[in-house]
Amino acid sequence: MSQYTTGELAKECGVTVRTVQFYDQKGILIPSALTEGGRRLYSDEDLKRMKIICFLRDMGLSLDTIRQLLKEEDPGSVISVLLDQQEQVLQEEIGERREKLDRLADLKKGLKDVPSFSIETIGDIATVMEGKKKLSAVHRNMILPAIPLGILQWAAILLWIFKGIWWPFVVWVVLVIPFGIWAARYYHRNVAYICPRCHEIFRPAMKEMLFASHTPTTRKLTCTKCGRHGFCVETWGQASDVS
Repeated sequence: MSQYTTGELAKECGVTVRTVQFYDQKGILIPSALTEGGRRLYSDEDLKRMKIICFLRDMGLSLDTIRQLLKEEDPGSVISVLLDQQEQVLQEEIGERREKLDRLADLKKGLKDVPSFSIETIGDIATVMEGKKKLSAVHRNMILPAIPLGILQWAAILLWIFKGIWWPFVVWVVLVIPFGIWAARYYHRNVAYICPRCHEIFRPAMKEMLFASHTPTTRKLTCTKCGRHGFCVETWGQASDVS
């Protein structure tokens, strides 16, 4: 049977001598023997145990959990549950880190579009990023009910052209008018704009917003705070959040 000193055991497991000593102090890995001079000696079984401890630590398990686990008569069933739990924790951490990477990429992209930026500019980009999901939900809530109306429109047009049946088109008109009114009010109520000059978030009059020149992310408006007329950045914002 082989015997290992603290240094040899540490080398075999890829850890420091201090780590092996710490595990001894915590009662997780007690040496099988001591020399007359008081030096620790570890057996092959101790080496296996140490490798298991290192593996579980790499999986993110705490020392207290590992200590309790090694005391179990049937550690296999327990470790299966623990690893499932740890997998869930790691998946959540991965999701959080991926979200942070996406936010970082959005910030870098936003800064590239700005020739010169300040703290206020970064604040504007952060505001847009924070409201991105909610703004996407606004767009989705408008698009989903519009899809069946679009299908009905083309079906009605084709029926009128090829069959001479005109009344489905009238039905479409009757439905699309109240939908258009609802969509305009819903959009106006849930969207706001950031002025690049004064960095204030404002909501323009509905008429100006609907007929203004725009891009997918900006709209040419007059700021209600400083009076600047130009393209402003679209963001999410309800009435209670906009001054």
